[in-house]
Amino acid sequence: MSTQPRRRRAIAVGGVCVTRIYQVDQILPPPAKVLARRLVEVVDGMALSAVCAFARLGGQGAIWARCGDDEQGRTARASLQAEGLDVSGLYPVPGASSSRACVIVDAQGERLVVPFHDPAVDASADWLPLQSLEGVDMLLCDVRWPEGAQAAMRAARRLGVPCMLDGEIAAPGVMETLLPLATHAVFSDAGLLALTGAATVERALLEVAAGHTGHVGATCGVGGYAWVEAGGVRRIPAPAVKVVDTLAAGDVFHGALAWALTEGRDMASAARFACHAASLKCTRFGGRLGCPSLEEVAAFIEEQSAISPPVPLT
Repeated sequence: MSTQPRRRRAIAVGGVCVTRIYQVDQILPPPAKVLARRLVEVVDGMALSAVCAFARLGGQGAIWARCGDDEQGRTARASLQAEGLDVSGLYPVPGASSSRACVIVDAQGERLVVPFHDPAVDASADWLPLQSLEGVDMLLCDVRWPEGAQAAMRAARRLGVPCMLDGEIAAPGVMETLLPLATHAVFSDAGLLALTGAATVERALLEVAAGHTGHVGATCGVGGYAWVEAGGVRRIPAPAVKVVDTLAAGDVFHGALAWALTEGRDMASAARFACHAASLKCTRFGGRLGCPSLEEVAAFIEEQSAISPPVPLT
């Protein structure tokens, strides 16, 4: 009999994009021409990048999403399959073009993102294999395909599967529809403030948590992670690093937080782990390709603890 522990399994529902990432010294205002120092191409998306991080840390990942029935869609499928993801839920929409994006990252790690999404892509979620959610440890959803996220989250809630929603800036009405279905609402600070109109992250978190029965938190870049617990706001700071590329850092945080929670860690420990994973990713160029392994995160946490003891929770 095998004594190996069962690998945790997560499914991502959201957008998929074939993205070219250029690294430059400076993003100049137009008209301008800037030579890139590095270039990579990656298949990404918010929930997709999160589940890739989940798998990189030792879990099993699957993607439920739409792509075009074109060369880019076939490239995306082959690339993700080669990385070990279950791509049986990557649906090629007949006659549609796959999403493409160009990202320019400057010397400070900040970026300019130019995506293209075919407006003619069928938004129907009728084809989703919702029965496959049984036994899944976490459902990761983003706001780029609301119909799919809503259908999957409803099914997950019926089956008792935790649902983590990436609370990014979304079209009007999307967050209001999806938020009640999430067991874990993990916002970006920008997405949270856009939803509530509050002046501070702390005030916005308390406002959302007042009408939500699950976990409510927000990633805050160098400010780490803040969440509501016992009626107040707690915060884990992010470790200081030399930033090379912030693209997909929030997605890596989501995947790492999901992985740590499914491994049984409490929220403070899971958030600290995820902050270290996301910060380590920021030291590497290439978007989600810079996601660290479990061993790398553990070594980074140990290294940071040797430099300075963990900061107490606030």
